[in-house]
Amino acid sequence: MGKFVNALLGGNLFKGDKGVWMIYFFLCMISLVEVYSASSRLTFEGGHHWAPMVSQAGFLLAGLVIILLVHRIPCKWFMLFPFLLFPLAVLFLLIAVLGGGGEINGTNRWLSFGSISFQPSEVAKAALLMTAAVVLAKTQTEREDVVRGKRRKVVGAIKGKRYLAFAIVGGAALLVCGLIIMDNVSTALMLFSVIVVMMFIGQVPNDLMFKGLGAILGVGVFFVMLVIVVPETTWEQIPGCKRVVTVKHRIERKLNIGRDVAAKKAKKTELQILLDDENSQTTYASIAIANSDVIGRGPGNSIQRDFLQHAESDFIYAIIVEEMGVLGAFFVAFLYLALLIRVGRIAQKCTSFFPAYLVLGFGIMMVLQAFVNMSVAVGLAPVTGQTLPLISKGGTSILITSFYIGVILSVSRYAEKKEQKAPLVTAVPDGETSEYYTDGAMA
Repeated sequence: MGKFVNALLGGNLFKGDKGVWMIYFFLCMISLVEVYSASSRLTFEGGHHWAPMVSQAGFLLAGLVIILLVHRIPCKWFMLFPFLLFPLAVLFLLIAVLGGGGEINGTNRWLSFGSISFQPSEVAKAALLMTAAVVLAKTQTEREDVVRGKRRKVVGAIKGKRYLAFAIVGGAALLVCGLIIMDNVSTALMLFSVIVVMMFIGQVPNDLMFKGLGAILGVGVFFVMLVIVVPETTWEQIPGCKRVVTVKHRIERKLNIGRDVAAKKAKKTELQILLDDENSQTTYASIAIANSDVIGRGPGNSIQRDFLQHAESDFIYAIIVEEMGVLGAFFVAFLYLALLIRVGRIAQKCTSFFPAYLVLGFGIMMVLQAFVNMSVAVGLAPVTGQTLPLISKGGTSILITSFYIGVILSVSRYAEKKEQKAPLVTAVPDGETSEYYTDGAMA
């Protein structure tokens, strides 16, 4: 035990990919400045000027401690995490769905144990991504063969296990995402999308993938038809379906469906419709962006933060655009793109399947969430409630994202130093295998 503690705390403090460390520290600095600036409503309601920034700094500091501990763990040890984390995450989700955590803002997204509150969906995301990485890694193998006179490594499904990865990963994804979607549709859709990408990368046979996605699409179309036909009052009375009406209204507002009819019935002008409670967030976010320019108003000079609800969390990117301008907005987007690029390079260097799939899953999840948040803020997508990773004010999200960063850094420490590149060649069918050839194939 003493050797393990020494290994965690000994040596250089910051190990792993330097680019990831730089991106992380930039995001943390932006977070402190913008959360402090965007928290005027919280300050007014709570009366403590420094409280939001102190709270955010505390969570970021706790996140840094998590990173420093996690990035010292050998990446192969993470294969053990899903055996405890996955059933625990499912249990938390079941408790939340059944109302065991209490209702906050009309949803059961939170669980409370004493003074500690957290979102079980955040734990479930990490658990499912790690489970998928383990299953995909354990159902693949490699062998050497001669192709066109050259020795190549053949990577594909273990013979006789063509359906295994699809069945296990698909079943786990449907279970977790099915529980999450009852109170958080956007998180469930994002998580399921990342799992699909991981299965494609993990060489799950395409015919199985398309059949599965086709079946899910059919069920989705049928459900959308039900939502259109069944009255909203009926959905509100069905346990676990309260969010259906909310999601429907958000999509209708985004597509301007029925706005003229609603305005006539309520006898409201177009401006009053835009500024009512249901539309105010997107309206003020659009005003904040419209009031910006190339360099912005400067940190701390936002005007719309006083009117925009959740300016410090869901809509913090709108405040960033208003204060830091177009240049600042592009810089923040560039940081997430740079993180995705670094993650891809780390995965290329890996000499085994599991760490490569794990780092890709975590990296894609973070960047996808970031771009969903930014799309909402600039009016390209309906409101989702997704935070901007490591920048938005929050607790569970920051700690889980810090865990992601720690795992990515751990994988980068043990990744192969020299990248091996080779062009893909024509796949060779081999009974129950799905294979491709590459000189630099992962073991």
